[in-house]
This record gives sequence, C-alpha cells and structure tokens, in this order.
Amino acid sequence: MGRGPGRSLRGPSDADSDTVTPVFHWREQSPEAEGPVVDWGFTSNAGGSSVGDFASLNLGGHVGDDPSAVESNRRLVARALDVRRDHLLFMSQCHGSDIAFVHGPWQGEPPKVDGIVTTSTDLALAVLVADCTPVLMVDREAGVAAAVHAGRPGMMAGIVGRAVDAMADLGARSISAVVGPSVCGRCYEVPEAMRAQAAKVSPVTAAISWQGRPAIDVAAGVVDQLQARSVAVQWIWGCSRESGGLFSYRRQHRTGRFAGVVLMREAHTEGVL
Repeated sequence: MGRGPGRSLRGPSDADSDTVTPVFHWREQSPEAEGPVVDWGFTSNAGGSSVGDFASLNLGGHVGDDPSAVESNRRLVARALDVRRDHLLFMSQCHGSDIAFVHGPWQGEPPKVDGIVTTSTDLALAVLVADCTPVLMVDREAGVAAAVHAGRPGMMAGIVGRAVDAMADLGARSISAVVGPSVCGRCYEVPEAMRAQAAKVSPVTAAISWQGRPAIDVAAGVVDQLQARSVAVQWIWGCSRESGGLFSYRRQHRTGRFAGVVLMREAHTEGVL
C-alpha cells in the first residue's frame, strides 16, 4: 500500500486573491494516460461557512446545521472540483449494504444507500463520514467509479464486496481504491462481544484501545476486504478522532461531516463552474 502515482492537490485558488482555500485534507489527480482523469480526495473541516459545533466545512445535511451553510459548503466543494453543484452527488446513508447506479443528477431525494457507482465522466460521487471509513474506487480503463460508506455495520454486511461486484457488472476488471481517514482502532472502543463479531468477518479488525480495552479497526477490515478482491489500495493517513482537522462523532457527538469525493473527467477537458 501507500501513495500511488499522481499529483497531490490542495484547495482551489481564489479568483480574487492568492490565498488557497483549505478544502481538502488530501487530494490527488491522476496523470493523464489512457482513460479518464481521476480527481479524488477527502475534505477537511476548514474553509467553510458553518459555525459552532459544525465549524466550518460541514457537508452533512442531517446533523442540525443551518441548511444554507451546508449548501454553501457543498457549493464550495463543487467549485473546487470544477463541477456543477447538481453534479456533486450525496447519498442518504443508512449504514446498510445497498448500492445504487447513477448516470446523472438526482431526480428528487437521494436514494437510501451506502454506495453509488457510475460510468459518467461528469459526476462527483460523495460519501459523508465523521469516523466511518470512506472508500473511493475507480477502474480508469473501464471508466467506472464508486463512493462507499463503510461503517462497522456496512463493513460487516459486506458493502465493500458488493461495491466491487457492482463495478464489475459495469466492466471493471482492474480496480484501485483510496481508503480515507476514519477513527482508528486505538480510539474505537466496543464491547468484547462486538469485537468478536467483527473479527469473525475480518480477523484484522480486532484491536485494543489506548486504555487496553476491546476495540475495532474498521478501516483495517475494509482494506483487508479490498485486498481479498485484488483491489489496489492507498490508505490515507489520519485518525478522525485524533485529528483536529477532521470531524469526529467519537470526539464530539454534535459535529459535522467531511466527505470523500471521486470524479472522472475526460482528459484534456476543462471543468464547468
């Protein structure tokens, strides 16, 4: 594992100044080659319009934040990615294992799923988290991308494998994944019985917390499941609970959500604001 080839990016340049908006905790754009350019990353909690417990780049619309601030933040991310706002797609996540195929902007409310897959080159797929594991996947040759919300229930229910299968149904054969920041095994204490249940699904999830109590490393389980399906994995640094630059429900229950976002765009084309 580790950082693959590509160009790491930070936030977009402000048109009226030389400052850089710290939208992304991590972002990378694939080098141009055969197939679409892949632009993917994980947002930080800075640079947005939200205040108080949600300061400041909260992208979650279900956590009690001012809806106008959330929409302003989502527009900021869309602008950073050079896509139209309605082409930045969020799910109605429910800690399940269902996957939806998407080919354009949502018509009505987003579906209640925890994974979305597309073959379109103008859609930015987003997954919201505040400790759960965000997973972004792409097969550049096949032109298939996916965003997956893998919390403990989803990881145990097999959402990672279901997303890989959904991509394969669309022709994906050589999938690469980026696993984003999430709560680490040292910080996710659980009852012993829950740790044992998770370990039955993926033994590498069994962990011990800083206090020496039972814990689960969900991201380790996600990576294990991806590798078992021959998916090439980059695992991005950062424990959400330990990092002040990311939202964490474990650190503060009333809090915002950051996002993992993946976008395929045709090579040699400019985005649209």
